[in-house]
Amino acid sequence: MRFKTLLPLFLIFLMTNLLISCSTPKELEYREFKNLTIEKVGFASSSLKMDLIYYNPNNFGLELNRTDLDIFINNNYLGRTSQEYQVSIPKREEFAIPIKIDVDMKNLLKNGLITFFNNEVMIKVTGTIRVGKLNVFKSFGVNYEGKEQFIFF
Repeated sequence: MRFKTLLPLFLIFLMTNLLISCSTPKELEYREFKNLTIEKVGFASSSLKMDLIYYNPNNFGLELNRTDLDIFINNNYLGRTSQEYQVSIPKREEFAIPIKIDVDMKNLLKNGLITFFNNEVMIKVTGTIRVGKLNVFKSFGVNYEGKEQFIFF
């Protein structure tokens, strides 16, 4: 008998949780980049690694499924990054996305080598990221532009 009286309360609780968890996630907030390292140097192409620090303003954790980003420094194309491994995103916390950027050295030498000697540069990141929960993913556009302290040498 007691089960029949608790069943409606349990169903209301379950439906409320489903509605809250299925709400559209807010966009992640870019904070900064850290741990810039040179992985490979070559005449045609080079590779850089760094951690992008983001904040999750949502009341629930997410999974980052994929990133496809183009990186510009002082409006000069630096390179492209994409990753296809999952990163756990905690709720209401900062987290790091490790990325690897493949740099086109011909374009860098032709257009933007002087930018590496400036202390402050304009960073522009465009592309998409794909986040979700429980194998339901949604793509968000990324369009960040801001000045960053950049000490390369």
